[in-house]
Amino acid sequence: MNLELVSLHIEALIFASDKPIHIQTITDLINNAFSFIEDKISIEETKGMIEKMYEKYQSPEFPFEIKESGDGWQFLSKKEYFKTISQLNNEKYIKKLTTAALETLSIITYKQPITKGEIEAIRGVNCDYSIQKLLDKELISIAGRDEELPGRPIIYKTSQSFMDYFGINSILDLPKINEINTEAFLENKNLNPLATQ
Repeated sequence: MNLELVSLHIEALIFASDKPIHIQTITDLINNAFSFIEDKISIEETKGMIEKMYEKYQSPEFPFEIKESGDGWQFLSKKEYFKTISQLNNEKYIKKLTTAALETLSIITYKQPITKGEIEAIRGVNCDYSIQKLLDKELISIAGRDEELPGRPIIYKTSQSFMDYFGINSILDLPKINEINTEAFLENKNLNPLATQ
């Protein structure tokens, strides 16, 4: 099997996919496309070809890169081109979240799995609207019900779309709460002229 040719087909699959494509799916699709060839490619071979592509697109001559995101691979524009591209594709990006929705999403992200009652206890206000908006945007999903609590309330967690949108593979990739608090404190101290030196 001509691995250079196969590599081009893998690149085409990743390019054509509108969401991160898993390495197993890539391998299966390639083996189906080349079904007339007896030799099948393995996941290890697919991984090796993707790693070479990754290195290739790290070059500054390309405005995009191939990146592992949300348990799959996809082409993404490099961050330094975001402002330019966002002007062209404004409608494709998730519209800005309200402060309430952003607060709700933050609580779900760091406390998941979590019930609406627990979110409301932290925020101190009703979260029906924010939760519905986050479900509509597919940033969160229903993880089941809490069998221990009265009424078996619904449990929420972040979704695969959340992972894809933020370009992470796991919740463990997020900054730790104490890191965020320290950065916010230092920023506020530097910006606030009344802050003690």
